[in-house]
Amino acid sequence: MTTVIDGNEIGDQITEGVAECTETLVNEGVTPGLATVLMSDDGASETYVSMKQQACAEIGIEGYHYELDADEPAETLFATIDDLNADPAVHGILVQMPVPDHVDKREVLERIDPMKDVDGFHPENVGRLVSGNARYKPCTPHGVQKILAKTGIETEGKDAVVVGRSDIVGKPMANLLIQYGSGGNATATVCHSRTDDLAAKTRDADIVIAAAGVPEMIDGSMLTEGTTVIDVGINRVDADTEKGYELVGDVDFESAKAKADAITPVPGGVGPLTIAMLMYNTVKAASLQSGVDVTLP
Repeated sequence: MTTVIDGNEIGDQITEGVAECTETLVNEGVTPGLATVLMSDDGASETYVSMKQQACAEIGIEGYHYELDADEPAETLFATIDDLNADPAVHGILVQMPVPDHVDKREVLERIDPMKDVDGFHPENVGRLVSGNARYKPCTPHGVQKILAKTGIETEGKDAVVVGRSDIVGKPMANLLIQYGSGGNATATVCHSRTDDLAAKTRDADIVIAAAGVPEMIDGSMLTEGTTVIDVGINRVDADTEKGYELVGDVDFESAKAKADAITPVPGGVGPLTIAMLMYNTVKAASLQSGVDVTLP
């Protein structure tokens, strides 16, 4: 019997624990603050930011939101980041990607104070992650770790294949899987668009984490019986629905479910954990900056 992992339930459990930590901080006079910055007309980005701000309101984090015209010069965005870096009420800063073409994405990431980089993408935080001393784990890979742990799926000694090599998911996911300790100690293989015979790699895996951004690229024929399948992809494909599209993952769910021991759906799998772990990182940032200790879930 295949287990369909309920990401909403796991996300709610983590969010409840984060809310308790938020209350502890507030009682000590520290209200965690998260600033989101949007410099885009992209509808999906606007939705993502709205969801993050809503999550803040639900657990007691102070949300600050800044919208910049996509035609503004890069210096306007950098000045906004500088102001937020200097604001003691703001413990976490998130610049919603993508930014316009005339803005250097790497310069944006490097401009954020690494202590306030709750995405975990500043080079300093990436280096700490790789060295095994993470300050903030990137939200989606950390969420995948939580899913595996809460579902009782052991990573130690397992062969894990990560499909996708992005800075946001693929690379940090592989790094987390090979770390010493709980949620790590796996043998990780990173596959990508240049990988020869991807199916041979995924069939050898105990755990497959799909994060390539290609709709339904992995199906049941590419899996071995009993595999754990974590689908990070969220893709819009044309469909005969009221909206004219539907959301699908990087995994063909039905055929993969027939082979998998456990699998995450799309939507309702990894997505809820991404926001939960952003709240987690924001509260951790407030704790580190204030010196008030909390025990995060």
